[in-house]
Amino acid sequence: MNLKTVKSLLNTETIFEGTEEKDDFEVKNACGADLMSDVLAFSNEKTLLLTGLTNPQVVRTAEMVGIKVIIFVRGKEPQIETISLANQLNIFLYSTDKPLFEACGLLYKNGIGPEEMNYIEASK
Repeated sequence: MNLKTVKSLLNTETIFEGTEEKDDFEVKNACGADLMSDVLAFSNEKTLLLTGLTNPQVVRTAEMVGIKVIIFVRGKEPQIETISLANQLNIFLYSTDKPLFEACGLLYKNGIGPEEMNYIEASK
């Protein structure tokens, strides 16, 4: 699904859109998380991050795994430092009034699946 469709589904407001073409950006998976350790473990560059956290660490985490799009849920607005860092790293920021559960559900209903989780089985 392209980013333009995602933005329409979630009725997002733009906080920051980078300099590169954005509406055709292809989103394959979504990750709804407030634990950045989960994002590090289970995300990649085609993953869209939905979160209620608004601090710069969210952008730093996204950068580490190659995420280009962050949507803040519940109408939250990120800190100035977060926006500035996203600008430096060319990571797109949006906000939706929808809660995390509803936003993830809408994306899932319209074909965006969760990131595949690769569990490591403990040796016996």
